[in-house]
Amino acid sequence: MKAKTHNPRGEHDADGSPHTSFFERLAKASVRLTGHPLTFGIALATIIVWCATGPFFGFSDTWQLVINTATTIVTFLMVFLIQNAQNRDNEAIQLKLDELIRATEAAHNAFLDVEEISEPELDRIKLNFGELARKARDDVRSGKSDLGCPEVGRNPGHNVASRHDLSNNRTPASAGSKTKGKE
Repeated sequence: MKAKTHNPRGEHDADGSPHTSFFERLAKASVRLTGHPLTFGIALATIIVWCATGPFFGFSDTWQLVINTATTIVTFLMVFLIQNAQNRDNEAIQLKLDELIRATEAAHNAFLDVEEISEPELDRIKLNFGELARKARDDVRSGKSDLGCPEVGRNPGHNVASRHDLSNNRTPASAGSKTKGKE
């Protein structure tokens, strides 16, 4: 195992690998462990043993308090671990989607990092895509093809100089992508 050096900016360890905090390593290991079937079996066995000991303790308040306290503590801690895992996974998915958008010539670059725009902008974009989906479903129902890459937020028959023309400063909901690789 290679020794790790302190990196105040949290960038990379001495071996060049990305630096991770103790919490990050603990969260990853805990989520991996708690998602394992054996862990479920251990939890189930614990509950069965607890239930079986009820008659020995006369189903007392203390006996009930033991399981209530234990489950409350475990649940409280798991909320933070699960949220950390969800945040990390969500960010990784967003980065992968951003890379697909960036690498696809006909994709709208304006959608890179779209999760950071305001709610009204997201609502407007969603309405435009909903209209495209409705039109595509109507086309399929009438026997037409739904293939292609129609402009977002455009009226049918509206003349556009170029799919990649951004000279009119269109917004993400109706923008065409830049010609990738020729910027």
